[in-house]
Amino acid sequence: MSGLSCHPLPPEQASAVFPLVREAIPGLNLRAWLRFARRAADPKRAGREGIIVVVRAPRTMPCGLFVYRKEAELGHGSVLVAEHFVAVDLLDSEPVMQALIAELDLLAKRLCCGAIRTMVLNPTSSTAAQLANAGHRPAGSSLWKDILPSQDKPPPR
Repeated sequence: MSGLSCHPLPPEQASAVFPLVREAIPGLNLRAWLRFARRAADPKRAGREGIIVVVRAPRTMPCGLFVYRKEAELGHGSVLVAEHFVAVDLLDSEPVMQALIAELDLLAKRLCCGAIRTMVLNPTSSTAAQLANAGHRPAGSSLWKDILPSQDKPPPR
């Protein structure tokens, strides 16, 4: 992982990582991302949520990221929840992902979390495989249901 370093995304750089985020969330628009990222990346919130990026020196543009939040969980106390992993590199993205996984463990320890819940939408992806190699394992099942906007008009007030 030589030359790779991880750090929190500064809020003013939220637009610079939008192309990376679009790899994880293809339908996302810039306005929605900026609204989310500026709040999540606020340094005052770093103990509760944030965005971690990885940079390969001497370049300044991030080549990977994940979004995190700290949650209270009945069985484990504080849990670090991480999702929207992206690792991009022209030659080999595996070291980028390995840097993110290593940072995930360090972040969980810094935030005094008893466990890490990693959310990966495609269980057969290379991201899921690399997380599994780092000791992450399936724990239950996550189900999803989209709620379409109602065609009915809201009742008058």
